[in-house]
Amino acid sequence: MSLSATELSRARKAALLVQYLLNDGQDLPLADLPEDSQMRLSRELGALGLVDRATLESVAREFSEALGNLAMTVPGSIEAALAGLDGRISPQALQKLRDEAASQADADPWTQLRTLEADDLVTLLESESPEIGAVLLSKLPTARAADLLGRLPGERARRIAHAVARTAEIRPEAVARVGAALAGQYCGAGAPAFAQTPGQRVGAILNASTAETRDRLLQELADHDPDFAEDVRQSIFTFADIPERLAALDVPKVIRDIPGDDLVKALSSAQATGGGLDRAADHILSNMSQRMADSLREEMSELGKVRRSQGEAAQAAVVTAIRAAADAGTIALVASEEEEED
Repeated sequence: MSLSATELSRARKAALLVQYLLNDGQDLPLADLPEDSQMRLSRELGALGLVDRATLESVAREFSEALGNLAMTVPGSIEAALAGLDGRISPQALQKLRDEAASQADADPWTQLRTLEADDLVTLLESESPEIGAVLLSKLPTARAADLLGRLPGERARRIAHAVARTAEIRPEAVARVGAALAGQYCGAGAPAFAQTPGQRVGAILNASTAETRDRLLQELADHDPDFAEDVRQSIFTFADIPERLAALDVPKVIRDIPGDDLVKALSSAQATGGGLDRAADHILSNMSQRMADSLREEMSELGKVRRSQGEAAQAAVVTAIRAAADAGTIALVASEEEEED
C-alpha cells in the first residue's frame, strides 16, 4: 500500500525526489553532502515503498513551489561561505575564520581538504605515505581523484592506487583521525605572518642602521649566504641612493615629515662627508622651495661640524621617512637598476 504525500516526512520526500532523478539518469553530486546526510539519505531511500503517480506529482509540485518561494540561496556551511569570501576579504581574516572553523568539533576535515587547489593536493599525495594518499583519494569526488592521479608520477600513482585495496578494513574513526591530521597540516598553514620577504625585512632594518653596521653585516651575510646577502642588498635604500630613487617632485612630500633638527644634521654631515652623500644633500636642497633651501643652508652653517654618529643617525631618520612615505603610497620610489633587470 502506498502512502500519500501528506503522510511522508520531509526526509522521505527528499529521498523520493532523489530516487526519481536517479531513475531518470541524472548524475547527482551526492558525495558533496556531509557524511551524516549521505547516510540518512541512504536509509530513507532504502525505506521507500511503492509510490503512486499522484503522490510523486504532489511531492514534485511541493518541491517546485518551495523553490519558487526562495528569494536567495545561502552557502549552507562555514566552509562554503569561506570559499565564497576567498579574494573578497583579507587573507589574514580569511585564515583566522578557517582556523576558527577547523577548531570546532563538528568541522568536517574532508570538506576543508576538498577546498585545496590541485597543486596543493598533489604535494600532499607526494609527501604522505601511499596509504594516507589512498584514504584521501577515497574521500574525494571520483573525477577529482582521477585528475590528481593523472598529475602524479607513474610509480607514485600506481602505489597509491594499489593502496586503495588496503583501505577496506579501516575503521571510520581512523579515517576521521587521518582527515583531521591532514587538515591540520595542510589547511591550517595560514596567511604569511610577514608581508615582506626575509631579504626585504633585513634590508629595511639595515636602512635604519649606521653605515658601519650595515657594511659589516652585509659582508658577514655574504660570507655565509651569498644569495640571501644579494636579496638584502637589493632591498637596501640608503641616503646615497636618494638622487636615483627619490623623484624630484616627491622631495617636498617627504621633507615635511622629517624633524627639522634631523634634516639639518643629515644635510650638513652629508655635504661634509662627500663620497656621494653630498649629491644626495644637493638633490634634496635643489628640489624644494628656494626659501626653505636658503633657510636650511643658514641653519647648516650655524650648526658647525656634526659628529659622525649624529650625522648617520639623522641620515637614517631621513631614509626612514622616505621609506614610510613609499610604504604608505604617498610617493613611489624609482626602481633601482637591479630591480629593472629582474
